[in-house]
Amino acid sequence: MDKKLPEINVGVVGHIDHGKTTLISQLTGKFTDTHSEELKRGITIKLGYADLIIYKQGNNYNIDKKGEAQRYVSFIDAPGHEMLMATMLSGAAVIDAAILVIGANEGIKPQTKEHFMALQAKKINKLIVVQNKIDLISKEKALENYKEIKNFLKGSLYEEAPIIPISAQQGINIDKILEELCKIEIPKRELEKEPIFLIARSFDINKPGTSISNLKGGILGGILKRGKLRVGDEIEIKPGLNIKKANQQIYETLYTKILSLHKGNESIKEVYPGASISIETELDPFLTKTDSLTGCLASLKGKLPEISHKVKINSKLFQEVLGTAEHQKVEPLKTREMLMLSVNTTITVGIIEKIKENILELSLNIPIVALKGNNVGIARNINGHWRLIGFGEII
Repeated sequence: MDKKLPEINVGVVGHIDHGKTTLISQLTGKFTDTHSEELKRGITIKLGYADLIIYKQGNNYNIDKKGEAQRYVSFIDAPGHEMLMATMLSGAAVIDAAILVIGANEGIKPQTKEHFMALQAKKINKLIVVQNKIDLISKEKALENYKEIKNFLKGSLYEEAPIIPISAQQGINIDKILEELCKIEIPKRELEKEPIFLIARSFDINKPGTSISNLKGGILGGILKRGKLRVGDEIEIKPGLNIKKANQQIYETLYTKILSLHKGNESIKEVYPGASISIETELDPFLTKTDSLTGCLASLKGKLPEISHKVKINSKLFQEVLGTAEHQKVEPLKTREMLMLSVNTTITVGIIEKIKENILELSLNIPIVALKGNNVGIARNINGHWRLIGFGEII
């Protein structure tokens, strides 16, 4: 593979059953619903990953290795189910651009709006809107739905976003999405700064019964947001391991070494910000299994700040609650109120200690690695569901 191929991470979001996973399998030839529980339930529970290289031959874009390689794309399939909003926000932390899938047969649903606002809250600047399932409706209905989408985008960050009518099931207009993906400007990468790796998944890849001599170390999956990492680097992981000591939950930083780096099916010696990658470490795989380190940050040894049990946020609230069918105003925040915060790939719950204008001070149930300027999604529990009500920045 061409090492200089531009790389980009693209999140695929939208309402449940509007065809996100089918679309990704059409684009990449791979199903992202790899967990058996997800296949049983038919919804994406965890963040699914798949990648591809886009080629161009004449004016045609393809994934069949015809023509010249244009760019390497990592897809992150974020859940559309309302109960999984937290996972969707974690996914938004690791992407450069997004595809919003809207089923033309159902139109814009409450979750479509919630995901749309989450992308803006997470400062995702590039959006491709996909009008899926056009094979299920009449031409008139498709045009009506197209106008509805146009109105929906009006006045937002994505007013000029392309809208592509497709049928993911029939493979219609998939090449048009590939073309749009090649037009997205690659974000400027900060290569000279200390590395920050966002852990979005962690797992044990050893099959039961593997002999000790053949065991692989614990695997971390995610995105390098800045800097570089190399095989052999000594790294630290924070908040790290959650352990109970004298009836108290404490967090222990983990230290380990990078044994190998992987991008897609390829093994590499060094990684830069761009595509999603996996890191094989010297950690006991028991420590990484079943996503136990998801939400942590990794960097070179000694480079991450101390973990914080308190955080200060410059907040901005939406005017109305999203994700619900009825219109509901966002009520002002109150001290002692509990909020759910999504920071990078982690989710924590905090109690508001102080409010001064838009500045919130919260004490956190689960500590975070607070990096100044990091974006935060703010959700409130409304009728038993966490609803996105605004966003903010760590100060």
